[in-house]
Amino acid sequence: MERPSVTSVVLLACGSFNPITNMHLRMFELARDHLEDKGQYKVVRGIISPVGYKKEGLIEASHRREMARLATENSDWITLGSWESSQPKCVERVEVLRHHYEKELKTQQNRVEMDFSEASSHQNRREVSRVMLLCGTDVLESFEVRNLWKQEHIDEIAGSYGWVAIARTGFKPNKFKSDFQWKYRRSIHLVHEWVANDTSCTGDVRLALRRGQSVRYLLPDAVVTYIQQNDLYIA
Repeated sequence: MERPSVTSVVLLACGSFNPITNMHLRMFELARDHLEDKGQYKVVRGIISPVGYKKEGLIEASHRREMARLATENSDWITLGSWESSQPKCVERVEVLRHHYEKELKTQQNRVEMDFSEASSHQNRREVSRVMLLCGTDVLESFEVRNLWKQEHIDEIAGSYGWVAIARTGFKPNKFKSDFQWKYRRSIHLVHEWVANDTSCTGDVRLALRRGQSVRYLLPDAVVTYIQQNDLYIA
């Protein structure tokens, strides 16, 4: 009997990461468990992509990249994606998805070309790379805000990539509450976090840092050290 095809997945999380927290990293673990439990997916990589634009309260991209690198240096599958933050202008989310998908395709093609064994080639034909946008349900709900996202971009994300959305506290998992979520339900994976957390708490973290209060165990230790060494978030 032929083994069912398995889709290899790259999880892409875009955001400020100002600073990156343990909860951001936790999202990747939750998403991987959820997808692989279905038996149809194999998560091969997670990418943290800090935004590059500037706004009030958002520190330089170079600092946010370095903190993301430090936070993931001990992970064997979550890495920093620096392409978005190194661009000279604001990049649309769908452009970031396209970039990493094309990069993944090239990596896969190189892997196939390097291995000429029949068994390995057969295995590679079974696996199809897919990049999915990892976010919180608050970001997912932002796609319903009129004129915030371009409709053609929403359709492209739904058709070519898909969302993995981690439920915030109070959000009922597997409940497609809106017309938007119902329309794109086959492209949305809703994941429930059984241990309550809040990845949107970075504002509170920055407040604690300004006040000289401890943020240990909210951020990776290497990130706390980096913030202290570079006097970040004190102004």
